[in-house]
Amino acid sequence: MLTWRIEALHLKLKYTWKIARNASDEKLNFLVQVTDGTFSGFGEAAPNIRYGETPELLLQQYQVLLMAGLAGMKSMEDLLQLLQEHPPVNALRFAVESAYLHYFCQHKGIPVHQLLGQRPPGQQATCYSLPIMEPGQVQEFIQANNLNRFRSLKVKVNQEQGLDLVQEVLKATPRKIVIDGNESWQNPDELVTFLNALDPAQVLFVEQPMPASHAAAYAHLKEMSPIPLVADESVTDTADFELLRTEFHGVNIKLMKAGGYLNAVRLLQEARKHGMMAMLGCMVETTLGIWSAMQLSSAFDFADLDGFLIVEDEPFQLVREQDGVLFLK
Repeated sequence: MLTWRIEALHLKLKYTWKIARNASDEKLNFLVQVTDGTFSGFGEAAPNIRYGETPELLLQQYQVLLMAGLAGMKSMEDLLQLLQEHPPVNALRFAVESAYLHYFCQHKGIPVHQLLGQRPPGQQATCYSLPIMEPGQVQEFIQANNLNRFRSLKVKVNQEQGLDLVQEVLKATPRKIVIDGNESWQNPDELVTFLNALDPAQVLFVEQPMPASHAAAYAHLKEMSPIPLVADESVTDTADFELLRTEFHGVNIKLMKAGGYLNAVRLLQEARKHGMMAMLGCMVETTLGIWSAMQLSSAFDFADLDGFLIVEDEPFQLVREQDGVLFLK
């Protein structure tokens, strides 16, 4: 029999993390562990309220899995069957699946990337995300955090002051940028005005500026946008790639949204089959979640794996960053 446990991770952030739909100074994640007394595996859950994931629901669903026989799992197939019969939210599903997969790999002496059919993880460049702030604070923020060490920066924006914020970032850094709207725009015409004001030579792409429900508007917008569009909230554990490729140029795949390594690999394969750019993203996570993402990162076109860098006292130290590049320890 296996022993499972779950533990809350209270993560204080280095500064207020503000995006278009909310702001926070701390994050509540969860650490899931499975052990047979000799070998152990760990996984992280970073619940996201955008997808209805609350800490309370996550803990309730964890108890359901325990009562349904989680301790009796003898294979990955057993676990996948259990998760199908009692489906938890995606963040918890990823934590449970990855904990068991890490345990299995340790028990069998197999590297995680090998089990997933991926190339060995090496050093990985990441962009760095700036939260929404007053435009006048941008230059000091970039200097204080030495952000020009990164090869590219991501700018979180809202509709109200998005263009002002982008312009201030471009004044303060020679780096190219990614813009992340987090579904802030409701009016396609206003979004077109914003996109046309951007310099395609300075902006790599724009992530999810309108809600995922605006499929028809995205399909129309893709044909006229001077900047590539990348889906984020439109891609969770399931995605209609026949539809997505008419709306977006690329997709942002996150392990927490995908609900596991195995489904993230499937989503990546679907993106490739449909000729779409693939970005690997993250939530606000510890280095456990980022270490997990790096097991897949060599297969992606672009990585945004900076979530651990805004955590005040990161507890695991499994990944280090130097000059904007991530290294496994």
